Order: sequence, then C-alpha cells, then structure tokens
Amino acid sequence: MKVKQLPALLAALAGLTMSISPVGAQQIDEVYNQKIREYTTDPRFLPASVLNLPDDPTVPSPRKHFGQIIGTPGILHRTPEIYGYFKKLADTSPNVSMEPVMTSEEGRPINLIVIGNEDAQKRLDHYKRQLALLADPRQVNPQNLNAILGDTKLVYYLNGGMHSPEMGSPEMLMELAYRLATGQTEEIRTIRDNIIVIINPVSEPDGWDKQVDWYYRYSKNRKDFNDGFPGVPYWGKYVFHDNNRDGLQNSQAITKSLYKIYYDWHPVASLDLHESVPLLYISTGTGPYNETIDPITIGEWQIMAHHDITSLAAQGLPGVFTWAFYDGWYPGYGLWISNNHNSVGRFYETFGNAGASTYLRDLAEQKYAGDPATSKEWYRPVPPTEKVYWSYRNNINYMQAGVLASLSYGATNSRLMLKNFYQKGLNNIRKGTEETPRAFVIRKDQRDPAMAAYLVNQLRAQAIEVHKAETGKNAGDYVVLLNQPYRNLAISLLSKQNYPKEAKFPPYDDIAWTLGYLYGVDVKAQDSVAYAPTDLKMLTSDIQYAGNLTGEGTSYVLNYKAQNTVLPALYWARAQSKTARATVLDERIAIDKDTLQAGSVVFSGLSPEQVRKLSTQFGLDLQAVKTLPNGKQHDITLPRVAIYHNWYSTQDEGWARYTFDQRGIPYTSIDKDDLKGGDLRKRFDVILMPRSRGTAADFIHEIDKKYSPMPFTKTPEFPAHGLPDATPDMTGGPGFDGVNNLKAFVEAGGLLVTLDNTSMQVAEAGVVRELRTNTSAQAAGLFHPGSVVMAKGRKPSSPLLYGYPESFPIFRGIAPLLQTEKYNRDLMVLQYGSKPLKDEEEYKGLIMGMPDRKPVKEPETKTPKKEEPYVLSGMVRNEQAIIGHGALFNVPVGAGRVVAFTFDPLHRFLNHHDAPLVWNALINWNHLGPDTKPAPVSALGSGPKAKTGGQ
Repeated sequence: MKVKQLPALLAALAGLTMSISPVGAQQIDEVYNQKIREYTTDPRFLPASVLNLPDDPTVPSPRKHFGQIIGTPGILHRTPEIYGYFKKLADTSPNVSMEPVMTSEEGRPINLIVIGNEDAQKRLDHYKRQLALLADPRQVNPQNLNAILGDTKLVYYLNGGMHSPEMGSPEMLMELAYRLATGQTEEIRTIRDNIIVIINPVSEPDGWDKQVDWYYRYSKNRKDFNDGFPGVPYWGKYVFHDNNRDGLQNSQAITKSLYKIYYDWHPVASLDLHESVPLLYISTGTGPYNETIDPITIGEWQIMAHHDITSLAAQGLPGVFTWAFYDGWYPGYGLWISNNHNSVGRFYETFGNAGASTYLRDLAEQKYAGDPATSKEWYRPVPPTEKVYWSYRNNINYMQAGVLASLSYGATNSRLMLKNFYQKGLNNIRKGTEETPRAFVIRKDQRDPAMAAYLVNQLRAQAIEVHKAETGKNAGDYVVLLNQPYRNLAISLLSKQNYPKEAKFPPYDDIAWTLGYLYGVDVKAQDSVAYAPTDLKMLTSDIQYAGNLTGEGTSYVLNYKAQNTVLPALYWARAQSKTARATVLDERIAIDKDTLQAGSVVFSGLSPEQVRKLSTQFGLDLQAVKTLPNGKQHDITLPRVAIYHNWYSTQDEGWARYTFDQRGIPYTSIDKDDLKGGDLRKRFDVILMPRSRGTAADFIHEIDKKYSPMPFTKTPEFPAHGLPDATPDMTGGPGFDGVNNLKAFVEAGGLLVTLDNTSMQVAEAGVVRELRTNTSAQAAGLFHPGSVVMAKGRKPSSPLLYGYPESFPIFRGIAPLLQTEKYNRDLMVLQYGSKPLKDEEEYKGLIMGMPDRKPVKEPETKTPKKEEPYVLSGMVRNEQAIIGHGALFNVPVGAGRVVAFTFDPLHRFLNHHDAPLVWNALINWNHLGPDTKPAPVSALGSGPKAKTGGQ
C-alpha cells in the first residue's frame, strides 16, 4: 500500500465505524455523505463525526429542504430561509422547538432553537426553574441539593452568527440541529437525553443578511482571498465588530437578546462560534485571566478545551490548538455573560473564508503568542502546512466536530458541571460575607445624579442586587451588598483593574472598565456595612433621577457640572418653545447662598410646566430666580450638527450615532459626497468626525477607485443593503477637493470636532497645520491599552472644560499623539497627567551672558508633595512618555476652530464621564476663543433644525 493512500483509508474506516451503532437500522443519507466528501478538500479535514447524517423519513434534512447540503460551494441562506428551516424542524420533530427572543434594530427576528428529548420539551419550564434555583444558592436547602441536581438538565448554549463575515456557524447549526434531533448513535442520543441544547443561530441577523447580500453581489466570484477587496461597510444599524464588546453596556439588540436568553435559561455552559485563525482554536487564552473569575471556571476552560482537542485528535484533524490566542481578561464579550454569572463561557475560532468559497490560504506569516501557526507546540500537537486549500465545507466540518465533542462532554459530565455552577454562586456569597470589601456605596450626593441612577440600573441589568437606604442618616444612598451570587462581577465592575505590567503578550482588548470612573460617579468600597438591615430595601425595578426644582421666578438656573443630559435638554427646550432661550455663564457667579460654576446655564422663555418636564425628564436640578445673574455670559445658539462617516471604517461612527440617538441630540449623517459637494457651512455649524482607522491617505481616498462602481443600495435582489446609509458608489473618498471643502467649512466659521485617530488624519491632511504627529512617545516605548488615566486642564477657563475639576479621569486606549511647537502650546486645553513636558520645565541654572543671575534653589519642604498617579485603573508601560502631552486641542482656523481629541470620549457608549467634553464643544461651538464674536440671538437657535438620525 502506498503511504499517500493511508489517510483516505483511515477516513473510510472511520466512516464505517461511525455507521455501526446499537441502532444501526437507521437509514443514512449516502448522497449527503458523498457531497460532504466532494466538498471537503482533504480527507484529513473530514472528521468521522460529521459523516453519516441520518435520512429521517419524517424530518427533512437540509438537503431535502434546500435541495443542497450545508456547505455547498456558492450557497448561503438569508435569515428567513434559516428560520424557515428551523421552523420545519420544530414542526416535524418532537425533539425541537423554536421560540422568539426579540427583534433587531432593523426589525428582523432573533429566535432561539431548543433541542432535547421529548421529556425535556415537555418540562422546559421545570428545568428553567431548577437552574434558577442553582444560580442562587441562597434559595437551596443544602440537604436538597442532590435531589435538585438529580432532577435538573444541563443547558448548553450555542451562539452563531455574531460577526457577520464569519459565515460558517449559521449554516452549520442547521445541520447540527438536524443531527441532534434525528440521530440514533449512542453519542447523539446521550446528548439529546442528558442535556438541553439551545441555539441562537443568527445572533446578528441584520449584519448576516447584509453579508449574504454582499457575498452574492460582490465577493462570490473572487479568486484570491487576499486580493484586498473591501468588505461590507455595515453589519448592524450602529455596531460593527464591537457587537462582541457590548457586554458591559448592554446597548444593542444582539446583547440584550444574549442577556434575555441567559436569564431565562441560566445555561451552565456556552460556546460562541467565531472564525479567524487556522484551523480551529479552542479557547483558554494566554492570560492574564480576569482577577475576579472563580478558579473553577478557569479549570473548566482547561479541561473542556483539552477534551475537545483530544476528541478531534482521535479523528485525525490537524491544526487544532488552544492557549495561544486571546487572553481571558476583558469581561465585556458576549460569551462573558456566562463567565460573569458563574457559568462557563467558551469560544471557537475556525478558519473561515467569509463566504461559501474555496481558496488557497497562505499561513506562512501568521503567528500566535509568538509562534508560527505552522509550528508544532505543546498546545498544537498537529500543525497545518504553510499553505492549505481551504473550503467552506472544511470550516463547517471542523466547527461541527468540535461542537459535538463539547456537547458530548457536557452530556457525560452534566452533574459535575451543575454542581460547579452551584458551587461558584456559593463561593461568591462566602467571599462577600468573609472578605473585604463587604459593600459598595453610591452616595445620594453626586456630580451628575442622573448618571448615578444609570449606574444603578446598569448593575441591575447585570443581575447584581442593589439596595436603597430608605431610612437612617444616609437615606437615599444606594448600596451593593456583596454577600450575593454575583459578588465577583460587582467587584470587577466597581473596583480598579490591576493589569500586570509584566504580561508577556499584549492584551486582547481594553484592560480597564471601572464603572465609577467611566460614568463619573463616586463609588465607595466599604469594609463593613454601615447600614442597618432595616434601613435597606432591595430595588425591584429601575430608577430614574427626576431632578429638583426650587425657588421662585421665571428664569431657571442649572449649576453646571458637566451633566450628560444638558445638551439634550437644550434641544428639547427649543422644540417645546419658540421663545426658549439659554445663556451660559462664563465665570463663577454668586447667587443667593450658592456659587454657580462657569458653564452654568440659565433657562428662560419656558412655561412652569415645561420647566417641570425638563427637570424631570433630564434629571436636572434647577433653581428658579426672579432676576438674571450678572457677569460674563453668552447666549446659546444650538448648532446644526453633522456626523461624518467613511465607507471603509464605520465602527466608531456607529457608536457616535448611537450615543447621539440615545441622548436625543439631532444630527445629519454625511459622507464623502457631502464633502465633495461643498457649501458645508451653509448646511452645518458643527461637523463631528468620530474615530476611524487608517492614515490621512485612507481618509482622503477611502476605497480604491479600481473597484468602481460599487453601489451600496437597496434593490429587490439585495434588499438588506442601503442601511443605515446608501450610496451609488462606495469607492473613492472625498479627495483633495473634499478636504479643501472641509477646511473651507472651518475657515468660514464652522467647528470641526475630531476624535482619536481622526485628529491625526485631519492634521496630516492639512486641515489643521498647527498639530503634528508625535512619534517620540511610541519610540520611547509607550504602550497604552485601554485604561482609565488622569488628565489635567491647562486652560481651565476654556468652555471645553466647563463643569470639570482641574484634574479628572478619562479613558484612553492605543491612539496617536499630537503635539504643537512650543510657541503654540496655548492651543493645548487638556493634558495627560499632572506634570508639564520636559521642554516646558523652568530652567533654574546659570545663564551665560547674565552673570548676575543666580541659580534658583528649590525651597525645602518637610513633607514632599504627593505625586498624583497617572494610571487610575488598568496599566500603561513607560507612562512618562505621554505625561504632559496634549489630550485635547482647540485650534483656530480662519473664522472657525478645530477641536481635536487624542482619545475617544465616545468610546463604545462606555465612558459617559468623558462625553460632556464633546457636548461642551457643541453647546459653546461659536464661543470657544477670545476671537469669536457670535451674533446676538433671541432664542436657542434660528437656523434650520437638523434631523435626528442619519439621512
């Protein structure tokens, strides 16, 4: 026998072995078998567990339903077809049911598929109640634990289709569901009888349908995977790849559905199906692991991963590995809903081709944890070759074989996993009782009480129990007692993160998320509970801060402390009354017994009822006054705002649109064609350019014109396209003419606000020449993953800093730094850290030519001034390289200004404390410097109102 014939023989023998079972009479679909082999490019890529699909007489297989098998080259199915097939399974099999979860932002259904034997299907509510009991050990009498464990089925959750170009899982899950529903092998029956499998096959249906349309419209006929062809510009209405970074915010429909599924079912294990690395990665991560995760979960990650690797190794699959990808630190991924709530959350990364096509893939340059993807390691015993001829069916084979192995582990170890689930909740309660801190307190007196209420509601959305002090001296405080099942999650969200500086590999994402800092809410940890139990009442519904209205008079004063709702309140007031007027105080002013801070707002021209609604709806404390305050002040003219997006990087622009929509701030969405069209100043007062990846050349030219024309329009053939914006041709950016028009907009008196990397783009494109990219910090070894750091105002009187103290926390990730020449440092409004730059330190030595000048001696102090830390949560390496550099610049350009941030104050709808820096720019858009002379107005703005949302 020739050696090269051996793999084919082994595969054939494996297939023969799989068809021999105690119920061998079940008919096998040999046509399906033949097609699987035909579409698999190498017998080594064909695990035995995916062969021998049953040919059930009453339940249709995917082949019988669609006319082709799953993984057929060039064939994908849109969500109505996918859910149509699952409905057919539910109608024809007693082992399958389907239930609605919710709808997406664009109105598509998100459905859950439930698979289990007939007993499970009849007793689903019972098993849900049993798992809810185990989730809260306080509800379980320890003497009854064994009885509960014996009458509970483990629920295993499978999540597919989160990232839209990762196109294997929604298709694979249809085939898997049919196999689980109809198969009669011992392994399949054990899974079906012992556990309940719940499947969310298309967790992002909006993006999936856009991607399927994109495949048929553009990429199906691509010959080379690495040909540089652009991808679909949008997935969801707002969020692109970050839909897997929304677990802390719980803002998008995809995330809300994940939480609903979790709280309804309490799945003990979850597996999120992704695609990126060759050939199959099974998650454990390199570490550092999140500090608050129970060691049981860490152990489960390891044992389940190695079980799956062993199972796939037994079937001869190369390229399966663990450990060398991802870390295990950030708790905001979708799968971490499970990890954060005492279940075990896992994920796979298979090798995908972004569609149902076959390509020759080159792995030579791919490295993970420093090792080539093709090297043999302890964590990758059988590596792939440097090049693989990879098909859509190969991907489906690997994914399905891995999932079957993982489900088999759950089915044969369900009692152990259920007990671990219960034990982790018990460990949380014990830690909260025996260890410190014992509680977190959110005092009633906050800078922005509405954000304190928001924090309370966000904690409740995480199923963290929050009490309110109803009586006693601290009545009105909110208290998180830590003797509860999700104590570890509360610690994670409300404490400082301590990412180790010595970590060998860079972090996978942000490394800090302390919500008190991100929301601008003062949260105190307490080592002892300073509240009597009788004082506290647990919240059972969300809260709202309604605002206080005091005093008498027809004008109303808001002491401004950078509250998030002030700008929305101004737009609301304008919509309610044509006579509404608002004025900003530009200096501290004493009024009655209070001192109003610079930035405080005086409302007038509103009826008493309108003022009451404004105070209640926006959570603002207002004081009525009979006479208007004197002093330096300016009228507010609300701007016509545009939010710019390109066609190659819509991620952060989507977050900006989402933030504006949530806040009720009207805007118009514009793109390259608007810039090329010119006359921007006639239409807008402010243009916001959210963070976007790439260089100045990317900003100017966007998608290469060689692909033109490339419409993104809704058509009968491609109905999912054209949302949330449409264009007859995505290629070509604004070009140099568009850049000149953008600069002309500023020179004519407009305000351009740029965030993060986009500030570098417009600086290098010449829109604002005073700013230049600073590479010295990177050269000095600066490494600044997403962390909470301290910033200091250099121009505290600037309207951009109204409402903030001299020093305050901001969130900053990896982003370019900008700098000015020393003579232009007055353009720097806010800096990183508290120390000045080296070139700004006062020279205190001798000066040649000035012989009478004596060296300046430092005064002796008994107690040296305590240095304010730069990093408040997270980690920054070589932080001295950034301290003193500009975080925010205010640059005059002609009659207008460019306000340039070197961080993102609208990051993922998370750092709400930073967002009012942007709102300050909009409120004071025509009053940002001594050279601005706004025209007098009588109301909150007489210009045309911009539309809310994109156009």
